[in-house]
Amino acid sequence: MSGHSTFEPTSAPARWLERRLPILSLMHGSFVAFPTPKNLNYWWTFGGILMFCLMTQIITGIILVMHFTPHVDLAFSSVEHIMRDVNYGWLIRYIHSNGASMFFLAVYIHMFRGLYYGSYKEPRELIWILGMVIYLLMMAAAFFGYVIVWGQMSFWGATVITNLFGAIPVVGDHLLSLLWGGFSVDNPTLNRFFSLHYLVPFLIFGVVALHIWALHVPGNNNPTGIEVKGPQDTVMFHPYYTAKDTFAVVVFMLFFAIFVFYMPNALGEPDNYIEANRLITPPHIVPEWYLLPFYAILRSIPDKLLGVAAMGVAIFVLFLVPWLDTSKVRSARFRPLYKQFFWIFLVDAIILGYIGAKPAEGMYLLVGRLATAYYFIHFFVILPVLGLVETPKPLPESISKSVLDNTATGKPA
Repeated sequence: MSGHSTFEPTSAPARWLERRLPILSLMHGSFVAFPTPKNLNYWWTFGGILMFCLMTQIITGIILVMHFTPHVDLAFSSVEHIMRDVNYGWLIRYIHSNGASMFFLAVYIHMFRGLYYGSYKEPRELIWILGMVIYLLMMAAAFFGYVIVWGQMSFWGATVITNLFGAIPVVGDHLLSLLWGGFSVDNPTLNRFFSLHYLVPFLIFGVVALHIWALHVPGNNNPTGIEVKGPQDTVMFHPYYTAKDTFAVVVFMLFFAIFVFYMPNALGEPDNYIEANRLITPPHIVPEWYLLPFYAILRSIPDKLLGVAAMGVAIFVLFLVPWLDTSKVRSARFRPLYKQFFWIFLVDAIILGYIGAKPAEGMYLLVGRLATAYYFIHFFVILPVLGLVETPKPLPESISKSVLDNTATGKPA
């Protein structure tokens, strides 16, 4: 599907490079001449937004590391030093801290778009799997970054989450010792997490390259979910989608800027602005908002080991979606029953996020358990059964016909 490059270098240095390393023609074929379905909507711009978020996090992270001291006695004060004494340190720190939330917001929209339009279906299974690997690495990087600022919630969040590994049979204690570097969360833990937090974004960048490479083999999915029938269904990626993506990134940057400049601490936990103290336990320990749905699943199970297992399965099941969904039709536009269950699942995920931020007691615990049960029912029952019993709407004959003819009448699905 990747476009044939018609790139012809005009300068002598470019011709010299092209004969030895044809990277210019590769870039031209991948990001200029690449044939892209003509009907992609703005939900597809979140791929470009995510690349912007990743580069923002890497650049601001490198700058922050220049002034950060990874030691339990100095970490918290070094963050305050960045905020108060480093030129524009407050801006870099707020961009980085809020950038993590923007990154997860964009990736959740990207994932739900894929679920709605069936972008995980054959032949794009590997694209989806690589995307889920990126998501896992993002969760790891976010957790490590949350810990290294060494506030109250950082320390106690690290204590709670790392203790979960101790529940794993046979190897749990060994994993716990490896993570801690000692007998509790302390300076060796902080150093380990700082090192990993610095490393993981570069791993994410590498997997993103594989993700884009895998995407360029079958090409983009599209809102209709049907394959490209010919050149009449596509346009060049540049300038059409580069302009569209650029506009979307600018709008996203304005939204991002509202948090950075007007409410930079709105998405943070107040207890994390207090230096870590192992003698005082916060009344309610919670992770950042983007990890709350899985935290709710963890707490909904009364047994510690089963809770860890449920949380692990809740994440792992996302890798299996291409095979759990048995329908041959991709887009929810033509799947009336699936569309309804998709919105129910989205509401369920929001409820889990809300419950994860509340105490595990009373009505919150009951609602959390019901939402957790529906989460697993959606993947293991509803998705496989819908593909067998649902009658899809007629599919359009081609992308061009669906664009030019709003009636979208064509052959039955």
